Amino acid sequence: MSPEQGKQLLRIARATICSALNAPYSTSEPVDETALWLTEPGATFVTLTQHGGLRGCIGTLQAHRPLLIDVKSNAVSAALCDPRFLPLTRAEFAEVSVEVSLLTAPQSFGFTDEADALAQLRPGTDGLVFEYGQNRSTFLPQVWESLPQPQLFLAELKRKAGLSRGFWAEGIKLSRYTVTKWCESDVIEEYSNG
Repeated sequence: MSPEQGKQLLRIARATICSALNAPYSTSEPVDETALWLTEPGATFVTLTQHGGLRGCIGTLQAHRPLLIDVKSNAVSAALCDPRFLPLTRAEFAEVSVEVSLLTAPQSFGFTDEADALAQLRPGTDGLVFEYGQNRSTFLPQVWESLPQPQLFLAELKRKAGLSRGFWAEGIKLSRYTVTKWCESDVIEEYSNG
């Protein structure tokens, strides 16, 4: 995807949240939802940050609907439905930065034990899906910035799945994916949210 397409995804995400919050939206660039590439299946995560901290993050691991619908749905869910946070308020949204990540399809990989799995991880590159029975969690590759050690990365992923950090058992499944991401803080555009 081109940088311009990434900027368009950011504009779509912000405009959709503005609409959900009944907030005005204005930018130097129009929001165009008619491009043909937006009708192709896509899996995205929308991440909201405020003052450098996470404020919401919801996404899709498998491309099962058009990219436009996926981004819009995940944008609203990140703002209003992330169970870790209270719903975003209109006043807060003026201080929030939006990031959109487009995921490749997750690919499972084999390993003999936890040490082998850890040795195969690519810090800074891999997003990881952890599955054990009904327990499931994922971290985007961006999480490596705050958890740079593979052992800690996997331990926190297990905790996120509702298991202990030291948990290991037969039947664990791991899949990896990569992302292309765009962040408003990297884009020179002015957004106004009155």
